[in-house]
Amino acid sequence: MVFETHLWLLLSLLTALAVSSQEAFAKKFFSHLSPYEMSAYQLIYSLPLFWIVLPWVHVPPLDMTFFWAFLASIPLNGIAFILHMLAIKLAPLSLTLPYLAFTPVFMIFTGFIFLDETPNIFGIGGIFCICIGSYILNLSSEKWTLFGPFRFFLKETGSWVMLIVAFLYSFAAVIGKLAILHSSPMFFSVSFFSVFNMLMIIFLLTIRKIRLKNILQEPLKGSLVGCFLFAHIVLHGFAVSMVTAAYMISVKRLSVLFGIIYGWILFKEKNIMIRLSGAFFMVAGAMLIILKG
Repeated sequence: MVFETHLWLLLSLLTALAVSSQEAFAKKFFSHLSPYEMSAYQLIYSLPLFWIVLPWVHVPPLDMTFFWAFLASIPLNGIAFILHMLAIKLAPLSLTLPYLAFTPVFMIFTGFIFLDETPNIFGIGGIFCICIGSYILNLSSEKWTLFGPFRFFLKETGSWVMLIVAFLYSFAAVIGKLAILHSSPMFFSVSFFSVFNMLMIIFLLTIRKIRLKNILQEPLKGSLVGCFLFAHIVLHGFAVSMVTAAYMISVKRLSVLFGIIYGWILFKEKNIMIRLSGAFFMVAGAMLIILKG
C-alpha cells in the first residue's frame, strides 16, 4: 500500500535520472552542432520507439479539451526543447540546469489557472526550498557575495535562456497533464511525441536548419539519447497523472542533482561541492513536499 501511494515518487525520480542522462549525453556527443541539430538527434532516434509502442496503446474516449491541449502543447514544447538545447550548449550544466528548478514556482500559478490545483503551505514551502537550493548552486567559491548568482545569471546567456525554458515548461507541464486527464498517461505520451517528433523534424528540414544525412552519421550515439528521451516521456506521463503537477515537477527537477554529478564526471566542471550543497537543499525541499505536501 505504501509502495502504491508513493509510486509517483519513484517514477518521478526515474524521470529525473532519464532527463539528466539525456541532457548530459546530448551535450557530450553533440555540443559541437547547432541547437537545432542537437534537438534533431534526439527527436529522430526516439521516434521509432514511439511508433513501435503506439499500435499497442489503448485509445481512450477523447474530447475537445484533449485536442486543444494536444495542439497547444506542440509549439510550447517545440520552442522549449530547442531553447533547452541552446542553453546546455552555451554554458556548463551546473550553471544552466539549476534554473529549471524555477518551473514549480511558475507552476503554482499555471497549475491553478489550468488545473485548479493549489499546493498547501508545506507544498509551497518545499517548492521554495528547491528554488533556494538553485540559488546556492550558483554561488561562486571565488566571489562569495549575496548577489553573485544574479551576476552569473546576467553574465551566462545559457542561464537566462534556461529560465525562459523553465517558464515555458510550467505551461507545457500543466497543459500536458490536462490532456492526460482527458485521455490516459500512456496514450498522450506516446501519441503526442509520435506526432511532435515528426512535425519538428519536418519543420527543421523545411527551414533548412538540419541536414538529414548529417543526423544519420552517429546512429549509436543518437540511439542512446533517443532511448533516454523515450524513457523520460513515458515515465513523466505516468508520474504526473498520479499527483499535483507542481509536486511531480519539483521532484523531477532533482535531475539538477544528477546533472551536476554528470557535469563533474564528464566535463570536469568546477565548484562542484558548492553546487552539490545547493542540490542537497533541493532534496530537503522535495522531502518536505513528499512528507507534508
